[in-house]
Amino acid sequence: MQEGVCRILSLDGGGAKGFYSLGVLAEVEAVLPQPIHESFDLIFGTSTGSIIATLLATGKTVEEIHCLYREHVPHIMQAKKPRERTRRLRAVGEKVFGEDGFDTVRTGLGVVTTKWQLETPMIFKSMQTQAHGRRATFVPGFGCTLADAVEASCSAYPFFERKIVKTSTGNDVELFDGGYVANNPALYALADATGPLGFAPTECRVLSIGCGQYPEPRYPFFERMKRRFWLVQLLQKTLEVNTASMDQLRQLLFATVPTARVSDHFNKPEMATDLFEHDLNKLNLLRQQGSESFGRYENKIHDVLFS
Repeated sequence: MQEGVCRILSLDGGGAKGFYSLGVLAEVEAVLPQPIHESFDLIFGTSTGSIIATLLATGKTVEEIHCLYREHVPHIMQAKKPRERTRRLRAVGEKVFGEDGFDTVRTGLGVVTTKWQLETPMIFKSMQTQAHGRRATFVPGFGCTLADAVEASCSAYPFFERKIVKTSTGNDVELFDGGYVANNPALYALADATGPLGFAPTECRVLSIGCGQYPEPRYPFFERMKRRFWLVQLLQKTLEVNTASMDQLRQLLFATVPTARVSDHFNKPEMATDLFEHDLNKLNLLRQQGSESFGRYENKIHDVLFS
């Protein structure tokens, strides 16, 4: 792999649809000569993408992450109330990450969240060299644990409760899902690479992986009301619009950056799913589709990885 190049892995948010991303990543991992955390200089993730990004940055393999997703995602998404979903998500984060902080990861990491009161992004980062200013006082992840940052990035309000973190400066910051500011975080990663890291756009390479787009599930009227399905639709639409706008900006502002964007559209009724899918058969199908998507973009992905 070429020296003097900044390779970026960007992972979208999408709830349970992160299984699609894992299908793509399994194929990516297979063609790399070394682990993913050694192959990318920056790994950025939002929401479910932040879980995958953080686990990759700590040295986990894609198969290890897939096993964790199979075990825990259906259990979290089956919960009926926001408080219970949040409790289950928190318990998994504490079990998987413990008290580890951002100083324990093995590559540049970015976890995207949104400040509830200030309505601005808050991005947890692992390296001082990613700081756009105030480097002297930089603390990895603002002194927060990986578990707290990931939970905040995944707190898709109102389906999860908002997350309050305490930073190293003693501030209590109320956060919610990073998808509200950057469901596709590639632009933020490029800002780090071409800003404080000092790479020219032509020296950057981006692999941007989404979660796919699918038909809406069809439920009977009373089931739709019970699930507050219109709110799910609104959340999903918000995230999809955000994803598309961020990618359009990336293309306009960084047109010279070689980029492979992988996130296909699916129209078949059997692919109908949403953020809160908990049927393992359906989730396995999403993972298979991710593998198929890799095949469609393989040449472009190879160029990003090895040029």
